[in-house]
Amino acid sequence: MIFTKIFVWGGHNNIVPIPDEQRVLVHTADDIDREIRKQINKFADKKKGILLSGGMDSAIVASYLTGSDAYTFRFLKGKFQKEELERAEYYARYYGLNLHYVDITWDTVLTHLEPVMTAKAAPVHSIEPQILQAALQAKADGVEMMFVGESSDLVFGGMDGLLAKDWSFDEFMDRYIFTHPEDVLAEPVSMQYLFERYRMDGDRIDFLKFMDEVFSIESSSSYLNAFQVAGMPYYDPYARLKMADELDLYRVRHGEPKYLIRQLMTKKYPEIPVPDKIPMPRPVDEYFKTWEGPVRPEFKKNMDMNRFTGNQKWQIYCLERFLNMNEPE
Repeated sequence: MIFTKIFVWGGHNNIVPIPDEQRVLVHTADDIDREIRKQINKFADKKKGILLSGGMDSAIVASYLTGSDAYTFRFLKGKFQKEELERAEYYARYYGLNLHYVDITWDTVLTHLEPVMTAKAAPVHSIEPQILQAALQAKADGVEMMFVGESSDLVFGGMDGLLAKDWSFDEFMDRYIFTHPEDVLAEPVSMQYLFERYRMDGDRIDFLKFMDEVFSIESSSSYLNAFQVAGMPYYDPYARLKMADELDLYRVRHGEPKYLIRQLMTKKYPEIPVPDKIPMPRPVDEYFKTWEGPVRPEFKKNMDMNRFTGNQKWQIYCLERFLNMNEPE
Protein backbone atom coordinates (compact mmCIF):
# COMPACT_ATOMS: atom_id res chain seq x y z
CA MET A 1 0.00 0.00 0.00
CA ILE A 2 1.14 3.52 -0.67
CA PHE A 3 -0.82 5.00 2.23
CA THR A 4 -1.01 4.78 5.99
CA LYS A 5 -4.00 6.01 7.97
CA ILE A 6 -2.91 8.79 10.30
CA PHE A 7 -5.77 11.16 11.04
CA VAL A 8 -9.40 10.64 11.95
CA TRP A 9 -12.05 13.31 11.71
CA GLY A 10 -15.76 12.74 12.17
CA GLY A 11 -15.33 8.99 11.64
CA HIS A 12 -13.60 9.40 8.26
CA ASN A 13 -10.01 8.19 7.96
CA ASN A 14 -7.65 10.49 6.10
CA ILE A 15 -4.49 8.95 4.67
CA VAL A 16 -1.11 10.23 3.54
CA PRO A 17 1.45 8.82 1.10
CA ILE A 18 4.49 6.81 2.06
CA PRO A 19 7.31 9.34 2.64
CA ASP A 20 9.63 9.92 -0.30
CA GLU A 21 12.61 8.70 1.71
CA GLN A 22 11.01 5.26 1.90
CA ARG A 23 10.52 5.02 -1.86
CA VAL A 24 13.07 3.64 -4.33
CA LEU A 25 14.29 5.91 -7.12
CA VAL A 26 14.13 4.41 -10.61
CA HIS A 27 15.66 5.84 -13.80
CA THR A 28 14.75 3.21 -16.39
CA ALA A 29 12.31 0.44 -17.25
CA ASP A 30 14.97 -2.07 -16.19
CA ASP A 31 15.15 -0.38 -12.77
CA ILE A 32 11.38 -0.74 -12.38
CA ASP A 33 11.58 -4.40 -13.44
CA ARG A 34 14.29 -5.16 -10.91
CA GLU A 35 12.61 -3.35 -8.01
CA ILE A 36 9.17 -4.85 -8.55
CA ARG A 37 10.69 -8.33 -8.67
CA LYS A 38 12.55 -7.68 -5.42
CA GLN A 39 9.36 -6.56 -3.71
CA ILE A 40 7.27 -9.50 -4.85
CA ASN A 41 10.01 -11.99 -3.92
CA LYS A 42 9.47 -10.96 -0.29
CA PHE A 43 6.11 -12.77 -0.41
CA ALA A 44 7.45 -16.09 -1.68
CA ASP A 45 5.81 -18.00 1.18
CA LYS A 46 2.36 -16.47 0.64
CA LYS A 47 -0.50 -17.68 -1.55
CA LYS A 48 -0.73 -14.75 -3.93
CA GLY A 49 -3.44 -13.21 -6.07
CA ILE A 50 -3.70 -10.23 -8.39
CA LEU A 51 -6.47 -7.91 -9.49
CA LEU A 52 -5.85 -8.31 -13.24
CA SER A 53 -7.34 -5.91 -15.78
CA GLY A 54 -6.66 -5.47 -19.48
CA GLY A 55 -4.24 -2.61 -18.80
CA MET A 56 -0.47 -2.64 -18.70
CA ASP A 57 0.03 -1.87 -15.00
CA SER A 58 -1.46 -5.10 -13.66
CA ALA A 59 -0.22 -6.99 -16.73
CA ILE A 60 3.36 -6.16 -15.72
CA VAL A 61 2.78 -7.19 -12.10
CA ALA A 62 1.27 -10.45 -13.37
CA SER A 63 4.58 -11.31 -15.05
CA TYR A 64 6.15 -11.93 -11.61
CA LEU A 65 3.29 -14.09 -10.31
CA THR A 66 3.38 -17.31 -12.34
CA GLY A 67 1.18 -19.93 -10.71
CA SER A 68 -0.80 -17.37 -8.69
CA ASP A 69 -4.51 -16.60 -8.88
CA ALA A 70 -5.76 -13.70 -10.99
CA TYR A 71 -9.13 -11.99 -10.55
CA THR A 72 -10.72 -10.15 -13.48
CA PHE A 73 -13.99 -8.22 -13.39
CA ARG A 74 -16.71 -9.40 -15.74
CA PHE A 75 -19.90 -7.39 -16.27
CA LEU A 76 -23.18 -8.02 -18.08
CA LYS A 77 -22.25 -11.67 -18.66
CA GLY A 78 -19.06 -10.67 -20.45
CA LYS A 79 -20.64 -8.31 -22.96
CA PHE A 80 -19.28 -5.10 -21.40
CA GLN A 81 -15.74 -4.17 -22.54
CA LYS A 82 -15.13 -7.59 -24.06
CA GLU A 83 -11.69 -6.54 -25.33
CA GLU A 84 -10.66 -5.83 -21.72
CA LEU A 85 -11.49 -9.41 -20.78
CA GLU A 86 -9.63 -10.80 -23.78
CA ARG A 87 -6.44 -8.93 -22.87
CA ALA A 88 -6.61 -10.09 -19.24
CA GLU A 89 -7.10 -13.67 -20.46
CA TYR A 90 -4.05 -13.28 -22.69
CA TYR A 91 -1.88 -12.01 -19.83
CA ALA A 92 -2.96 -14.89 -17.59
CA ARG A 93 -2.15 -17.49 -20.25
CA TYR A 94 1.17 -15.82 -21.09
CA TYR A 95 2.52 -16.08 -17.54
CA GLY A 96 0.61 -19.11 -16.29
CA LEU A 97 -1.84 -17.56 -13.83
CA ASN A 98 -5.08 -19.19 -12.70
CA LEU A 99 -7.74 -16.79 -13.93
CA HIS A 100 -10.98 -16.31 -12.00
CA TYR A 101 -13.80 -14.07 -13.13
CA VAL A 102 -15.44 -11.72 -10.64
CA ASP A 103 -18.96 -11.39 -11.99
CA ILE A 104 -20.48 -8.06 -11.05
CA THR A 105 -24.15 -7.15 -11.33
CA TRP A 106 -26.14 -4.25 -9.97
CA ASP A 107 -27.32 -6.52 -7.15
CA THR A 108 -23.68 -7.17 -6.22
CA VAL A 109 -23.06 -3.42 -6.09
CA LEU A 110 -26.07 -2.93 -3.84
CA THR A 111 -24.84 -5.65 -1.48
CA HIS A 112 -21.41 -4.11 -1.02
CA LEU A 113 -22.14 -0.38 -1.22
CA GLU A 114 -23.22 0.26 2.37
CA PRO A 115 -20.32 -1.71 3.96
CA VAL A 116 -17.69 0.37 2.13
CA MET A 117 -19.52 3.63 2.84
CA THR A 118 -19.87 2.72 6.51
CA ALA A 119 -16.15 1.97 6.77
CA LYS A 120 -15.13 5.14 4.94
CA ALA A 121 -17.77 7.31 6.63
CA ALA A 122 -18.24 8.98 3.25
CA PRO A 123 -19.70 8.33 -0.20
CA VAL A 124 -17.42 6.13 -2.29
CA HIS A 125 -16.07 5.71 -5.81
CA SER A 126 -18.01 3.31 -8.02
CA ILE A 127 -15.07 0.88 -8.06
CA GLU A 128 -15.16 0.21 -4.32
CA PRO A 129 -18.09 -2.26 -4.15
CA GLN A 130 -16.59 -4.36 -6.93
CA ILE A 131 -13.10 -4.32 -5.40
CA LEU A 132 -14.69 -5.57 -2.18
CA GLN A 133 -16.37 -8.39 -4.12
CA ALA A 134 -13.05 -9.41 -5.70
CA ALA A 135 -11.25 -9.27 -2.35
CA LEU A 136 -13.87 -11.45 -0.69
CA GLN A 137 -13.71 -13.96 -3.54
CA ALA A 138 -9.92 -14.14 -3.30
CA LYS A 139 -10.12 -14.51 0.47
CA ALA A 140 -12.52 -17.44 0.09
CA ASP A 141 -10.00 -19.03 -2.28
CA GLY A 142 -7.30 -18.85 0.38
CA VAL A 143 -5.30 -15.99 -1.11
CA GLU A 144 -3.08 -14.40 1.54
CA MET A 145 -1.77 -11.36 -0.35
CA MET A 146 -3.41 -9.53 -3.23
CA PHE A 147 -1.39 -7.42 -5.67
CA VAL A 148 -2.64 -4.39 -7.59
CA GLY A 149 -1.12 -1.94 -10.05
CA GLU A 150 -3.11 1.11 -8.98
CA SER A 151 -0.35 3.65 -8.23
CA SER A 152 1.43 3.38 -11.56
CA ASP A 153 -0.61 6.17 -13.17
CA LEU A 154 0.27 8.66 -10.48
CA VAL A 155 3.93 7.67 -10.08
CA PHE A 156 4.83 7.43 -13.76
CA GLY A 157 2.70 10.07 -15.52
CA GLY A 158 -0.32 8.11 -16.63
CA MET A 159 -3.03 10.68 -16.04
CA ASP A 160 -2.55 12.17 -19.49
CA GLY A 161 -5.87 14.01 -19.39
CA LEU A 162 -4.92 15.96 -16.28
CA LEU A 163 -1.34 16.36 -17.52
CA ALA A 164 -2.40 17.47 -21.00
CA LYS A 165 -1.62 21.17 -20.57
CA ASP A 166 -0.48 23.88 -18.17
CA TRP A 167 -3.90 24.71 -16.78
CA SER A 168 -5.19 28.05 -15.65
CA PHE A 169 -6.69 28.00 -12.16
CA ASP A 170 -10.31 28.16 -13.33
CA GLU A 171 -9.78 25.65 -16.14
CA PHE A 172 -8.29 23.05 -13.85
CA MET A 173 -10.92 23.50 -11.17
CA ASP A 174 -13.68 23.09 -13.77
CA ARG A 175 -11.92 20.04 -15.25
CA TYR A 176 -11.34 18.34 -11.91
CA ILE A 177 -14.71 18.92 -10.21
CA PHE A 178 -16.58 15.99 -11.66
CA THR A 179 -20.11 16.98 -10.70
CA HIS A 180 -20.56 20.64 -9.83
CA PRO A 181 -22.48 21.07 -6.54
CA GLU A 182 -24.52 23.96 -7.93
CA ASP A 183 -25.90 21.67 -10.65
CA VAL A 184 -27.27 19.18 -8.15
CA LEU A 185 -27.75 20.51 -4.63
CA ALA A 186 -30.42 22.85 -3.33
CA GLU A 187 -27.87 24.57 -1.07
CA PRO A 188 -24.47 24.00 -2.73
CA VAL A 189 -21.16 24.74 -1.01
CA SER A 190 -18.21 25.83 -3.13
CA MET A 191 -15.13 23.58 -3.19
CA GLN A 192 -12.84 26.34 -4.45
CA TYR A 193 -11.05 26.61 -1.09
CA LEU A 194 -9.31 23.29 -1.78
CA PHE A 195 -7.93 24.46 -5.12
CA GLU A 196 -6.85 27.82 -3.67
CA ARG A 197 -4.16 25.99 -1.70
CA TYR A 198 -2.43 25.31 -5.02
CA ARG A 199 -2.88 28.67 -6.74
CA MET A 200 0.35 30.10 -8.11
CA ASP A 201 1.20 33.60 -9.31
CA GLY A 202 -1.54 35.10 -11.43
CA ASP A 203 -4.09 32.65 -12.77
CA ARG A 204 -1.98 29.50 -12.65
CA ILE A 205 -2.28 26.39 -10.50
CA ASP A 206 0.33 23.86 -9.41
CA PHE A 207 -1.60 20.93 -10.82
CA LEU A 208 1.27 18.47 -10.35
CA LYS A 209 1.37 19.16 -6.61
CA PHE A 210 -2.44 19.01 -6.49
CA MET A 211 -2.33 15.54 -8.07
CA ASP A 212 0.35 14.35 -5.66
CA GLU A 213 -1.48 15.61 -2.58
CA VAL A 214 -5.19 15.43 -3.46
CA PHE A 215 -5.79 13.09 -6.38
CA SER A 216 -3.45 10.44 -4.97
CA ILE A 217 -5.35 10.25 -1.68
CA GLU A 218 -8.74 10.01 -3.36
CA SER A 219 -7.56 7.34 -5.79
CA SER A 220 -5.69 4.96 -3.53
CA SER A 221 -8.14 5.27 -0.64
CA SER A 222 -10.69 3.36 -2.75
CA TYR A 223 -8.43 0.31 -2.73
CA LEU A 224 -7.37 0.72 0.88
CA ASN A 225 -10.96 0.96 2.07
CA ALA A 226 -12.38 -1.95 0.08
CA PHE A 227 -9.56 -4.34 0.95
CA GLN A 228 -9.74 -3.41 4.63
CA VAL A 229 -13.48 -4.09 4.70
CA ALA A 230 -12.77 -7.53 3.23
CA GLY A 231 -9.96 -8.17 5.70
CA MET A 232 -7.65 -8.93 2.78
CA PRO A 233 -4.01 -7.68 2.80
CA TYR A 234 -2.94 -6.11 -0.48
CA TYR A 235 0.26 -4.70 -1.94
CA ASP A 236 0.95 -2.20 -4.70
CA PRO A 237 4.59 -2.50 -5.86
CA TYR A 238 4.46 0.75 -7.85
CA ALA A 239 3.62 2.66 -4.70
CA ARG A 240 7.13 2.31 -3.28
CA LEU A 241 8.81 3.58 -6.43
CA LYS A 242 9.58 7.14 -7.51
CA MET A 243 10.90 8.51 -10.78
CA ALA A 244 14.49 9.66 -10.27
CA ASP A 245 14.26 12.04 -13.22
CA GLU A 246 11.69 14.79 -13.70
CA LEU A 247 8.58 13.67 -15.56
CA ASP A 248 8.93 14.53 -19.26
CA LEU A 249 5.65 16.30 -19.88
CA TYR A 250 6.46 16.71 -23.58
CA ARG A 251 6.50 12.94 -24.03
CA VAL A 252 3.31 12.52 -21.99
CA ARG A 253 1.57 15.18 -24.09
CA HIS A 254 2.72 13.69 -27.39
CA GLY A 255 1.46 10.14 -27.14
CA GLU A 256 3.73 8.56 -24.52
CA PRO A 257 1.98 8.61 -21.15
CA LYS A 258 3.82 6.39 -18.67
CA TYR A 259 6.70 6.06 -21.13
CA LEU A 260 8.84 3.99 -18.71
CA ILE A 261 5.95 1.62 -18.03
CA ARG A 262 5.25 1.37 -21.76
CA GLN A 263 8.88 0.30 -22.31
CA LEU A 264 8.60 -2.35 -19.61
CA MET A 265 5.28 -3.57 -21.05
CA THR A 266 6.97 -4.07 -24.44
CA LYS A 267 9.66 -6.17 -22.76
CA LYS A 268 7.12 -8.31 -20.92
CA TYR A 269 4.74 -8.79 -23.89
CA PRO A 270 6.77 -8.19 -27.07
CA GLU A 271 4.21 -9.83 -29.35
CA ILE A 272 1.36 -7.36 -28.72
CA PRO A 273 0.92 -3.59 -28.98
CA VAL A 274 0.88 -1.58 -25.77
CA PRO A 275 -2.79 -1.09 -24.82
CA ASP A 276 -4.30 2.36 -24.41
CA LYS A 277 -5.15 3.45 -20.90
CA ILE A 278 -8.76 2.86 -19.88
CA PRO A 279 -10.33 3.27 -16.43
CA MET A 280 -11.32 0.25 -14.35
CA PRO A 281 -14.51 -0.93 -16.08
CA ARG A 282 -17.90 -0.44 -14.48
CA PRO A 283 -21.09 -0.13 -16.57
CA VAL A 284 -22.55 2.88 -14.80
CA ASP A 285 -24.31 4.09 -17.96
CA GLU A 286 -26.20 0.80 -18.07
CA TYR A 287 -26.91 0.84 -14.34
CA PHE A 288 -28.50 4.29 -14.40
CA LYS A 289 -30.09 4.50 -17.85
CA THR A 290 -33.61 4.52 -16.38
CA TRP A 291 -32.88 6.17 -13.02
CA GLU A 292 -35.13 9.16 -12.43
CA GLY A 293 -32.85 10.89 -9.96
CA PRO A 294 -32.71 11.68 -6.23
CA VAL A 295 -35.77 12.55 -4.18
CA ARG A 296 -34.32 13.91 -0.93
CA PRO A 297 -34.82 17.63 -0.22
CA GLU A 298 -31.07 18.31 -0.31
CA PHE A 299 -31.20 17.89 -4.09
CA LYS A 300 -32.68 20.19 -6.70
CA LYS A 301 -36.15 19.34 -7.90
CA ASN A 302 -37.01 18.21 -11.42
CA MET A 303 -33.41 17.78 -12.57
CA ASP A 304 -32.96 16.63 -16.16
CA MET A 305 -31.01 13.43 -15.51
CA ASN A 306 -30.20 13.07 -19.20
CA ARG A 307 -27.65 15.85 -18.86
CA PHE A 308 -25.52 13.74 -16.51
CA THR A 309 -23.14 10.93 -17.42
CA GLY A 310 -23.34 7.54 -15.78
CA ASN A 311 -20.38 8.42 -13.55
CA GLN A 312 -22.05 11.63 -12.43
CA LYS A 313 -25.28 9.78 -11.73
CA TRP A 314 -23.29 7.38 -9.57
CA GLN A 315 -22.03 10.28 -7.46
CA ILE A 316 -25.54 11.66 -7.03
CA TYR A 317 -27.02 8.25 -6.24
CA CYS A 318 -24.23 7.38 -3.83
CA LEU A 319 -24.60 10.66 -1.95
CA GLU A 320 -28.33 10.08 -1.54
CA ARG A 321 -27.73 6.54 -0.27
CA PHE A 322 -25.14 7.88 2.17
CA LEU A 323 -27.58 10.49 3.48
CA ASN A 324 -30.28 7.85 3.84
CA MET A 325 -27.89 5.75 5.93
CA ASN A 326 -26.92 8.58 8.25
CA GLU A 327 -29.79 11.07 8.21
CA PRO A 328 -33.03 9.20 7.47
CA GLU A 329 -35.83 11.50 6.45
